[in-house]
Amino acid sequence: MFAIGIVEVSGYVTSVEVLDAMLKTANVEFVTSEKKLGGRLVTIVVKGNVSAVTAAVEMGKESADKVGKTVASAVIPNPHEELIKILNISAKKYNNK
Repeated sequence: MFAIGIVEVSGYVTSVEVLDAMLKTANVEFVTSEKKLGGRLVTIVVKGNVSAVTAAVEMGKESADKVGKTVASAVIPNPHEELIKILNISAKKYNNK
């Protein structure tokens, strides 16, 4: 089953560390990143099967807490198609930068 994994952290450097850990831990694909509050909050989104996304999110949280701080996280199995549309819009903005 397909899933989306989200980890929100404080700071850009922490987000880079988190994404690296997530991608090395499991067979997940980077979807997009969102920066808010001038980059003080950064949200990383990955996709893959539920078990891979769950493992990646857990490792991402562990990694974040070594460098900075995890603000929030979620694993969304079988996400609604409207959520996929929103993430695709974000990914297009991210890739055009």
